[in-house]
Amino acid sequence: MLTAWGIIMADMTSQVFYRKWRPKTLADVVGQDHVTQTLRNAVRSGHVAHAYLFCGPRGTGKTSIGRILAKTVNCMSPKDGEPCNTCDMCRSFNEGSAIDIIEIDAASNRGIDDMRELTDKVHYAPNAARYKVYIIDEVHMITKEGSNAFLKTLEEPPPHVIFILATTDPQKILSTILSRCQRFDFRRLSNSAVIGKLDEICKSENIVIPNEALRLVARVSTGSLRDAENLLEQLLAYYGNNIELPQVQAMLGMTGDLRVKELAGYVLSKNLSAGIKTINSISNDGLDLRQINKEIVNYLRDLLLIKTADEELVDVTRDELAEMKTAIANVSIDYLVRAIKLFGTGDLRLDTYSSLPMELIFVECTLSTDHKAVPISSEQADIGARVTEEKPQYSPEHSRRAEPVKQERMTSSITIDPAAAKQGKSAFSDPPAETLPAAGANPAGTAPVLQKKDAGSLQDLDYFIAHWKEFIDSMRGEGSRRNLDAFLRSACEPIGVEGDVLVLGFYYDFHKNYIEDQKYKHLVEKKLREIFGHPYKVRCVLREKGKRSPEQFTDDEPENPLVQAALEMGLKNPRVIEEKP
Repeated sequence: MLTAWGIIMADMTSQVFYRKWRPKTLADVVGQDHVTQTLRNAVRSGHVAHAYLFCGPRGTGKTSIGRILAKTVNCMSPKDGEPCNTCDMCRSFNEGSAIDIIEIDAASNRGIDDMRELTDKVHYAPNAARYKVYIIDEVHMITKEGSNAFLKTLEEPPPHVIFILATTDPQKILSTILSRCQRFDFRRLSNSAVIGKLDEICKSENIVIPNEALRLVARVSTGSLRDAENLLEQLLAYYGNNIELPQVQAMLGMTGDLRVKELAGYVLSKNLSAGIKTINSISNDGLDLRQINKEIVNYLRDLLLIKTADEELVDVTRDELAEMKTAIANVSIDYLVRAIKLFGTGDLRLDTYSSLPMELIFVECTLSTDHKAVPISSEQADIGARVTEEKPQYSPEHSRRAEPVKQERMTSSITIDPAAAKQGKSAFSDPPAETLPAAGANPAGTAPVLQKKDAGSLQDLDYFIAHWKEFIDSMRGEGSRRNLDAFLRSACEPIGVEGDVLVLGFYYDFHKNYIEDQKYKHLVEKKLREIFGHPYKVRCVLREKGKRSPEQFTDDEPENPLVQAALEMGLKNPRVIEEKP
């Protein structure tokens, strides 16, 4: 009974797809013709090297080709550089019982003692085969000392020994080892090659699956045939022999949601209102915004390839291709590149308010000015005008939180003349010329450099307000989730300076408590010292958005209705210059 059970378990193990469908000849290998043809010619002509180095991504056939080469050089009757697979030696290799092929995992046998043991054993003659073949996988994991101990044997091994080294990271291998091997670089498999192999497996295993599903599996496997075969076997185990496209999408975490294309269309047309609504609709339906973001990036990449006349690289139907060409007819390449960069590098690890990062990315993308948008409705145009207008009098709070790269911070010192307001004239006077930002002071794409008044001196509130965006940008990448800048950008602003204490006004308890955590507060204070040149401390308070806190009013400047009105319009630090009875 135990013997029968052992046979059953062995049979189950042999049915793993990537082992069952492992190639047995060089001709069976998919997508590595530049390697297989060279090795076939070497075996045919008898010019087999003593050491080979196979480099490339996982699942591209490095170990499989190493085993085929070991079998071929020991085959009793090779045919045109290929093993016959019928002689006793070939059968022992195929069954895994050949003792003259030794596979070593360098990740667990990496030290100098392991290499010394290896160099001692290579001098023993093969037991039955012509050559003793050592296949060392992940050879870059061997330590420097172990590599040095292995060098002499690798350079001048006994005539009956062949070394085949495999690695996914050749940059970590000593140059002295690289120079002693014939190197072959394996390529990622194309989607068509992976689909062809999967289709062959499905026909042999009686699996019914649409071609669109195989295309999706191939795309997710990113050129690794082993990963694709494992995914196919997982689908077979879960859904049986009849597999449908929605089932594949569910297994792979793909949404298959039409709103991905819809949202991408709003990016192209710069339809701010509709895009924000779509993002919130997706979030409210419980879909993973990180996966949605990946699909948007892939879709925008396809659009970029079509725009650059590389449409043969895009795997879509003819109707979809025509639809995509129409969508980008009036879109510039620069705008597509900018959109891909913004969505591709966006940080979507903020779980509590998961839609906020994508909203900020979308707004920043649509606010760029290098692409003429498709005409939209008057209501949407009003929304876009309120957000994109660069004049100070039309700069609301949410525009400052999602400010485009090229937009300059408005002046922080506006004066109010109540008498002028009573006469029907403008109540706001122009700020002093010295408070305006210098032209070209912070061009797009350059790091902000703050010109401090005096080294180590204290700055006033106006100075902090004028340079707050530059400070926020400098916080990018800080924090345990590397999104501390997102908290500060959307949740607070400087509202007062008390000596060497900067008062930050927060709109919500969540953000205030987060920044008050000592480990994050320390990061903010450290960056303040770096940017503003003084060891400022931070005090966090709650405030109502758009209104000034009591700390901002002096004794001779009570809370004036005109000042309050100016604050609600988004103006920074307005003050009364004269008041008449």
